[in-house]
Order: sequence, then structure tokens, then C-alpha cells
Amino acid sequence: MYKIPANTLFMGHKLVLVPECHSTNDEAQRLLQQKGSADGLVVITANQTAGRGQRGNTWFSEPGKNLTFSIGLKPHFLNPKMQFYLSMAVSLGLLDGLTSLLPEAEVKVKWPNDMMLNGKKTCGILIENQLMGLLLDRSVVGVGLNVNQLSFSMATATSLAKEAGHAFDLNDVLSLLLEKLEARYLLVKAEEFERLKYDYEHHLYWRDAVHDFIVNEQPVSGIIEGVSEEGKLEVLLDGTHRQFAFKEISYGYTK
Repeated sequence: MYKIPANTLFMGHKLVLVPECHSTNDEAQRLLQQKGSADGLVVITANQTAGRGQRGNTWFSEPGKNLTFSIGLKPHFLNPKMQFYLSMAVSLGLLDGLTSLLPEAEVKVKWPNDMMLNGKKTCGILIENQLMGLLLDRSVVGVGLNVNQLSFSMATATSLAKEAGHAFDLNDVLSLLLEKLEARYLLVKAEEFERLKYDYEHHLYWRDAVHDFIVNEQPVSGIIEGVSEEGKLEVLLDGTHRQFAFKEISYGYTK
């Protein structure tokens, strides 16, 4: 069903199709640990039964309608202190792909790395890094993208097909995304950190406008200003510039 992408240097050149599995991240981790494993290997499945999401959530996807895949990377060149740049690159690669597929749509990155399409979630990302001493030994990038699914249990979710009004060829979407993801990953390798940070912040969901958040279980209003190099969200609250790590702040919604 899926073909090796024609326009990448290495990403997806080792492509493993698993008809059904618990988690493509787990399978990619297993393959990446094998001797001689390929950098940029991709594991994809038509039916992921126990996909993991951020905050310990489970990612549910209608079988055969969407893309659920994981990329195995060996970013030995990246200092662990800079690992959020990998997250930036992945988010931006997906944003580049979604923008190409739906040029009239509004595509944003919801910190730390969900993708929003016309104000609704269309993609979840889970990056799992393994350290070896002072180096990043391997990284597995899990992606769950709603492509052709049309009905969702949550009103805040959407898909490419729902927004575009037509179905997409899954192989074509995968090939495009791998091409865009590789391009952004190569920017990390080239240490184009300022460019990545600028682009990531430029496309941040809810940036530069007052919105509701939850901090210490209390509702607050603030303005997202950007992110730190460590990946903390920078928010202006009551005239004070503050930084929040993952799980220290959550998005609230005005009634």
C-alpha cells in the first residue's frame, strides 16, 4: 500500500508496514535498537490499537482512514539540552505539509506539538528520546494525523478531508509529509536554530492575543509570547513574563 518516498534523501527509505499493532512508537523503538538499523526508518500501521498521546492520553484513529506512523532517528549530533529543537522541526515539517495540502486553511502549532487546522486538532505528535551519556542516542517520532475520517467523538477534532471537502490518497500524504519532515530535520542538523525558533513561534496557536489558561488548577488570562530553548511556554500573566514547563499550564476555553 505504502511506497518509499521518491523525494527524500533517507527518511522513509526503510519503510515497515504493520497491518495492526499496539503502538508504532514501540515497534520503531524495537527496530531502532537493532544493529545496523536505518536512520529515518518509518513504521506505519492501518490500525493502531493502543497509541499514546501527550499527557498520557490515548490516540484513537479509525482504521484505514488516517495516518499513524513513527519515524526512528539517530540525532547523535544534538545536545540533549537542545532536544526541543527536534520537536520544533517535527511540528514545522507537519505544518509545511498541511499547508501544502490545504493552502487556504489556517494551520497552527499548539504547544508543545499538536497541530491545529482551522482551530481544531487534526494531528498529535509524541516524541520519545533516549539518552546515552551526554548524547541523544535515538529518537522516535510518533505521528497521528486525521486524514479521511469524518466523524469524531469530540467537537474540537477535525481532519484533512473534513476541512477540504474531499478524500486524500494516504500514500501521497505520507510521502509529502516525510519530505517536509526531512527538510526541517536537516535544519536541526545544520544548527539553523534561530530560523527554527522563529518559524515555530510565528505559527504558535493563540500567540499575541489574550486567552484563558489553567495554572495550578486556577483559571487565568494571559498572552503567549513564545517558547524558550528548553521548550518552556513563555506567557505574559498579569504583567509578568513567566515560563511554564509541560503540564504546568493547560489551555482553557472562554465560554
